[in-house]
Amino acid sequence: MRKRLGVMCSGNGTNFENIVRSCNEHEVVLMVYNNKGCGASRRALKFGIPNVYFPSTEEIKIINEFHWARVDYIILAGWMRILSQNFVSQFPNRIINVHPSLLPKYKGLHAVEQAMESGDKETGCTVHYVNDELDGGEIIKQAKVPIFETDTVQELTKRIQREEYRILPEVINKLP
Repeated sequence: MRKRLGVMCSGNGTNFENIVRSCNEHEVVLMVYNNKGCGASRRALKFGIPNVYFPSTEEIKIINEFHWARVDYIILAGWMRILSQNFVSQFPNRIINVHPSLLPKYKGLHAVEQAMESGDKETGCTVHYVNDELDGGEIIKQAKVPIFETDTVQELTKRIQREEYRILPEVINKLP
């Protein structure tokens, strides 16, 4: 059954565009962004997807927008803010995040740097449900990425993003 998706973005919007292009089983009906002039807003305009700016502090307004749009799921595609317990409780088991580490390792910011500094031989990305614990929700899917001794943060980040672009649409297309 076709689902109505809401997407939340803070940055360039590459994961957002990937969702729009790769998740044809469902419809992105609204994109909310919290950085004026971010790339995600330009991408939404390019695809004709309704989009709206709210500062992260305006959670009640964001919640209302998603209720108004009758979204079935909310996808965090580079949303760089922690959602409140109130927000999460409005959409139980209906918010999905992609994180650049093999959770439960390296929660929060700077996960790629943490993996590199740890001496680990691999890292990766995780798609998980959002709950009220930072990067602590049920894991849906993970993909591993090797860490090479010669890697820069940018090189490793790009390889992780390629895996994000692969597994996030896989998860979305299989949503119940």
